[in-house]
This record gives sequence, structure tokens and C-alpha cells, in this order.
Amino acid sequence: MIPLSSQHFDVAVIGGGPAGYASALYGASAGLSIALVEHNKIGGTCLNVGCIPAKELLETASVFRTVSHAADFGVLADAPGLEWSKTLSRKQGIIDQLVGGLTGLLKGRKVTLFDGRGQLAGDHRTVNVGGGESGEVSITADNIILAAGSVTRSLPGFPIDGQRIVTSDELLSIPSLPASAIVIGGGAIGCEFASMMSDLGTKVTILEYMPKILPGCDVDVTKVVERSFKKRGIDIRTGVAVESQVTTESGVTVSFGEGEQLTADTVVMSVGRQPASATLGLENTSVQVDERGFIVVDQHCRTGVDRVWAVGDVINTAQLAHVGFAEGILVIGDILGENPVPVDYEKVPWCIYCHPEVAFAGHSEDSAKEAGFDVVVSKHRYAGNGRAMIVGETDGLVKVIAEKQADGTGGRILGVHMVGPWVTEQLGQGYLAVNWEATVDEVAQFIQPHPTMSELFGESVLALTGRSLH
Repeated sequence: MIPLSSQHFDVAVIGGGPAGYASALYGASAGLSIALVEHNKIGGTCLNVGCIPAKELLETASVFRTVSHAADFGVLADAPGLEWSKTLSRKQGIIDQLVGGLTGLLKGRKVTLFDGRGQLAGDHRTVNVGGGESGEVSITADNIILAAGSVTRSLPGFPIDGQRIVTSDELLSIPSLPASAIVIGGGAIGCEFASMMSDLGTKVTILEYMPKILPGCDVDVTKVVERSFKKRGIDIRTGVAVESQVTTESGVTVSFGEGEQLTADTVVMSVGRQPASATLGLENTSVQVDERGFIVVDQHCRTGVDRVWAVGDVINTAQLAHVGFAEGILVIGDILGENPVPVDYEKVPWCIYCHPEVAFAGHSEDSAKEAGFDVVVSKHRYAGNGRAMIVGETDGLVKVIAEKQADGTGGRILGVHMVGPWVTEQLGQGYLAVNWEATVDEVAQFIQPHPTMSELFGESVLALTGRSLH
């Protein structure tokens, strides 16, 4: 990257993660001149220390699990072993290829990349860049997008040392898997790590403060995951507060709940991420930040300062890469004066890649009732699905929540919740149904191919019409 003394752009984006690079790519495709400032690696958390590497390790666990059960299919194979260093090498190769492709795509769109940490100046039109290969640079822009992303969190008294106590950043590149691990936090990230490590031979305990793991998921979905985890030897402790830890050369002893203690080789902190707004120099600006560090924005991601927006993990919305994409597209549309429709955060798609997988969009049964809806629910299990039986993955179900009509049948589809094989790839039609505010009768008209796992969604919707097949 060639140092530049000063330059003016239509849009300057601070942060090269999903929200930032989506803003840059979408804006450039609309003909805007874009500057993108990133102090670390293009792709941000998701590509480098988040979504992509985590799912690669989960795929390794899936292959290991498949080979372990090869005899069930009449395939004779030796018991699998694990060459962890090759797993890490493959993971890094995928990351490097994607980072290279993304960098090339940005350059192909004529996005000007600045290597360094970007900070917003008090005039709200200047971004000062420093600490990187681009040198000390000041750029100006008509519009500024803040997309600094997030960093890992820990709990007080749990210092991250990268060996005994780790976050996702360290676990995804850990030199060897521990024989035992305590995962603190039973949300999406914690469950993915617990699932991956357990499948590859680690003895895992999950400690979760809330009454159940996967707190945001429908209760029927959570029950399936809990049952699968316990069957595989994962110890789940819910409704417990973690108090303290003592680290020795041989392991970490964690105190929690009512005087309970557990010792493991490694503690994995999975208690969420916090916004990296402190890196943006906002104390010298009029951009408002709340008590948790999130930049305050309206439904169009506008800050309180004219022509300054914020997107991605630095604002208090779902910390999902695809939500960051949507916010970047939204902001560029706003910059262009296209009056874009705000993101409906209550209906965004969620995918969790533990085994069994989880995917959902829209209301759960409980949240629909809390919102005042009279609902009717349909559930169908993969145990009766031909394709799931062929694959050998029959744990799970599809649950559809709809408004209840006067005759007891379903009306508008409010939520679709799935748990089971490949559900992260099956959610698409359920997401569309929820967001298009489709009715049960409308969706039931569509034909599902046979034999597929997606038939289960069709069957669940059809049952809500008052008639059904299987």
C-alpha cells in the first residue's frame, strides 16, 4: 500500500470487517469513490478469527464423526485419528485464500485501501490514519462509515493468557486440543466450541448463567441440542454464576454456583464480544456512545452527526456477519438518497453450527405469545424423514409458528425454527416466508422435492392448513 499525503473520497469506511467491506464493495459498485481503512487484516473477525475458521474446525469434527460411524454404512475403515496441525494448516489456507480474494475484489472495484488505524477527527469529515504501512495519512470524505467491529470479552478475574484461559481468538489456533475444557458461556459460540472439541475427544463442561443454553432459541430446539450434547458426554450446568479461578501448571480450577468447583486443562471464555468503538477517537467528536461502548444510531444506522453512519458490531444490533452486510447496503442506499428499508432485526436469519445445527428466523413460540399473538404450532421430526435416515442424522425437528385463525388453522407465518442435519442450508425458504409475511395457505401451495430434508418444512406448513400427508 502506497502512503498518500491527503485524498478526498465520496465515502471513507473505518474498518475492513464484513460491515465495512460490504459498505465499500456495494458503494463502489454504485460508482462512489471509496476509501477503506483497516489496521489488521481485511475480513475482520468473521474471516480471520470468527465465522470462517470456527466452521472449518467444526467441519473437521463432522468428518471425524462421519468416519467414526463409517461401519454403520458397511464401510470398513480404521478408527480415525486426528492430525491437528494439518487441520490448522487447512483452516489457515482457507482464510488466506478468502482474504486474498476479498482484497483483490476491493482493488478491482477501485476501492483505495489504507493500512493503519483510522480515527475520526472533530470536523467529522476527516479520518486520520496511522500505525500501519500507509504511514501517517489524513483523508477527507463527504460521508463517513464507522465499522470498527468488536473484540473478545472476558470476566473479571479471568485474565486471558492464551494457554490456560483462552478466547475464540486463541482457541482457533491453539497448538493442540486440551484433554478437558470448561466453556464459560452456552450461547451460540460456546455451543459451537463445545461441540467441536467434544467430537474431537476433549472432555467438555459448559457453564451458563442463564436457565438454558442457547438462550435466544426456541425451547424445543434447545432441548434437542441439550439431549444430543449430553448423549455425547458434554456436561451442561445452567443457571450458575462463575465466581473465580485458580490457575496452576496443571490446569485451571473454576469456582461457580453454590460453592462448586471444576478443574480442566483449559478454560474457553465465550461470553460475547464488545464493540471496538474506543479505537475510533470519538471522544473528540460529537458521535454518541452508550455506557456499553456501542455507537448510538437510528434505524438507518445514522449517528447523531450529519453524514456519519455506524454499522456492524460497533452498534447494538445482532453481531452477525450477514447483518453487517445488510447494514452496509442500507447505509450506501441512504447515502445515495434511495430511501432504503431499514433492517428488521427481529426477522434476521440465525445459524448455529454445532452438532446438531440450529437455524431460525422470526418469533419463537414463547416470544410470539409474549408479543400478544394467538399462535398455532406445527412440529415435524427428522426421525421420519427419508433423506435424514439415509444420511444417518435423524436427531432434530422443524417447528413453524403461525398466527391462529378463527377456525384453528394457521395464518401468517411468524417464525421458523430448525434443529438437525444441514438446517443452516435449509432455512432459506423459512426466512423468506417469515419476512415476506406469507401465510400458511400460500406456502403450502409450493412443492418440496423428494427425498430431501427440506420436505420437513413443507410438511410442517401443510399441517397448519388443517390437512396433512405424513
